[in-house]
Amino acid sequence: MKRLSPWWRHSMSRFTCARPVQSSFCLAAFFFASDFVQYSIRVGKAMSQPSIMFKSRLSNGEEIIVDDYREAYWWLRDNTPLDSRIMAWWDYGYQINGLANRTTLADGNTWNHEHIATLGRCLTGEEKMAHGIARHLADFVLIWAGGGGDDLAKSPHMARIANSVYRDVCPGDPTCKMFGADRQGNPTPMMAKSLLWKLHGHNHKNNVTADPELFEEAYSSKHGLVRIFRVLNISEESKRWAADPANWKCDAPGSWYCEGQYPPALSWLIQQRRAFQQLEDFNTKRKVDKEAEEYQKEYHARMDKSR
Repeated sequence: MKRLSPWWRHSMSRFTCARPVQSSFCLAAFFFASDFVQYSIRVGKAMSQPSIMFKSRLSNGEEIIVDDYREAYWWLRDNTPLDSRIMAWWDYGYQINGLANRTTLADGNTWNHEHIATLGRCLTGEEKMAHGIARHLADFVLIWAGGGGDDLAKSPHMARIANSVYRDVCPGDPTCKMFGADRQGNPTPMMAKSLLWKLHGHNHKNNVTADPELFEEAYSSKHGLVRIFRVLNISEESKRWAADPANWKCDAPGSWYCEGQYPPALSWLIQQRRAFQQLEDFNTKRKVDKEAEEYQKEYHARMDKSR
């Protein structure tokens, strides 16, 4: 057996746990590593369940599996035409696309702030006005309901995003205080007129229904966590225009990467948009937008005062 050289033995001795201080360090490292392994196992088990399914308990203590989201996406897959377009907040875009195999208006890779703002304007806008937009873009509107972090809880944020591009949503107020609800759940007049409020509370809240000439309830999940409404009187002309490859803006002929364009019927809306430069726009080389900076300063100042 080959012997270690004196130099190597001396070097290795510096990393042993023979001395008291080194022993304490090694012992602490052992317990830390052991605790980390146990923590990783616990987190791994907690995250191993599909995020769109979870366990819950009924009032009688019975444990159930809440599967509303997958069921809703599969309903879309099995009960809507393949070319159906789904309007939903961007959070659920990948799930709808992956599980329902349907086109969505936005997903987690939609970096276009102005497009997200347009979606927010539609969902938080007055119902009839919202329908005038939706009929050119979508066949169905999908919302998350049921309380907690559902779309109604997110809607004030949607309104603020909309206002950053469409300044007439909440004139003079970047925080959109006029859109929201009090502690008892009573909506402000602006929220009460919104499309999201009407769809969320349709036949579930007193005196709240969607206009039957504009939207039709198509599906509600078992526990009411997902609701899907059919957009009535859609514009077939706008749908054909958007589906025509001649109207796609691709980075190269035949490319899979193509920017979406709005149908001409919505030019009145798009002309109202203001390009908004976000603080986190690290990848852009746009000139500094003083107006956007002032807008965001005012937003943060008002939010700080409200805390």
